[in-house]
Amino acid sequence: MNEPALHTDQSDVTDIRALIELIAKAMVDDPDAVIVEEVAGQRASVFELTVAKPDIGKIVGKQGANLRALEVILSAVGSKVGRKAALEIVE
Repeated sequence: MNEPALHTDQSDVTDIRALIELIAKAMVDDPDAVIVEEVAGQRASVFELTVAKPDIGKIVGKQGANLRALEVILSAVGSKVGRKAALEIVE
């Protein structure tokens, strides 16, 4: 069985950024304040999520549950496109 070639292009990274933005906007009270920026390395990307200060707790969730869920989704999507991805919340 042939393994699919792992490749990344700019559209993969844009899709990941858009996915994070879509989920974050659905979770917060001020969706207009949601900003997702990518800091790209050779084999990995760090996505920096900025939200309004009162909404940080909604992104993190109880005992970090929401944040962990976002990281799991990000990891799954990143592995599909052959790129490691991490999420940071920027204050």
